Amino acid sequence: LNRGQQTGMASGFVLCADDFALTDGVSRSILALIEAGKLSAAGAMTNRPHWRNFAGAFGALAEKADLGLHLNLTCANPLGAMPRLAPGGVFPALPELARAAVTSPTVRREIAAEIARQLDAFEDAMGRSPAFLDGHQHVHVLPGIRRALLDILSKRYPKGGLYLRDPHDSPAAIRARGVAIGKALTISALALGFRRAALRRGFPVNRGFSGVAPFDPQRDFAADLQRFLLRPGPAHLVMCHPGFVDDELARLDPVVATRPVEHAALLEFVPQGLSMVRFSELFSTPSASHSLPRHG
Repeated sequence: LNRGQQTGMASGFVLCADDFALTDGVSRSILALIEAGKLSAAGAMTNRPHWRNFAGAFGALAEKADLGLHLNLTCANPLGAMPRLAPGGVFPALPELARAAVTSPTVRREIAAEIARQLDAFEDAMGRSPAFLDGHQHVHVLPGIRRALLDILSKRYPKGGLYLRDPHDSPAAIRARGVAIGKALTISALALGFRRAALRRGFPVNRGFSGVAPFDPQRDFAADLQRFLLRPGPAHLVMCHPGFVDDELARLDPVVATRPVEHAALLEFVPQGLSMVRFSELFSTPSASHSLPRHG
């Protein structure tokens, strides 16, 4: 992709599942959906023990979907010591992370080291860079974290080499879709300026974002999927959170009951108006993801 430039009208969209390796059930769900051709991207939590068990199966699907890093700083355990942010060896909740990242240079250094560890874990298992990077609970765009992230990525991948998720979208588009409007607006506001900062470093981003959901199992998620394609951006990305429920999921994550609902809806999903594609297919140039040696 041209550095700092993306153009074109929407003709397709990326459909990305978050949280691969969170649990056995979530991982198996995502693998099945990629195999069935129902996803075009999936992001992995490489700090989770299941990453080691499922990385081989994940990597085997690289020809079918973009495989990326789902940066995790709020769920379970870091890959290395973080005495200031996670003194007990467990990540804090999102509000505490956000406050600490803004106020503490020590925490920012710890976060930078953990970002590098999670990238290393991806590369060690896959033998290549991630096709993209995004964040669990969108931590990658938080003030205090985004600059550390972009500094690391610029050093590791000076020629680009991956795309980044921008969870910002226009208020008009969010309201037109009518799904979790307040939540989507809040996430979008947190991401203000991220796209410009990423492009300045040479990392392409999506333009247009949806998939923010209220995680209500009584909702018609199949209908919401179609709503997520209303008012698409020129390089639109839709996130989703499918999974099979297991005991571990209930202990780790508040999103439980809706995951099998999303899985079932995704199996039957036939998008209207846009084609589901990989990120590189939204543009005229091939994907920048490439093989590389391990970074220390």
